[in-house]
Amino acid sequence: MDRLALALAKANLNAFADLWEHPRRMLWLNFLAGLARGFGIALGLTLVTAVFLMFLTRVAALNLPHIGRLIAELVQMVNHQLRTLPS
Repeated sequence: MDRLALALAKANLNAFADLWEHPRRMLWLNFLAGLARGFGIALGLTLVTAVFLMFLTRVAALNLPHIGRLIAELVQMVNHQLRTLPS
C-alpha cells in the first residue's frame, strides 16, 4: 500500500485533479505555454536565418564562378517567369 501511495505521489495526480477542477487555470497555462513555444520558434528561426544569411554573404564574397553562374541562371528563370505571367 505504501508503494502505491508513493507511486501516486510521484505521478503528481493532485496537480492534474486541481487542473481538471479549474479549467480556467488549465486554459491560462496552455495559453502561456503556447506563447512561449511561439516565441521560441520565432527566436530560433531568426537565429538560423541570420546564420544562413551570413554564410551566403561569405560565399558571395568569395566570388566563386559556379555560384555566380547558378545565381545568374536563377535570376534569368525568375525574370522569364515574371514576363510570362498573365496580367
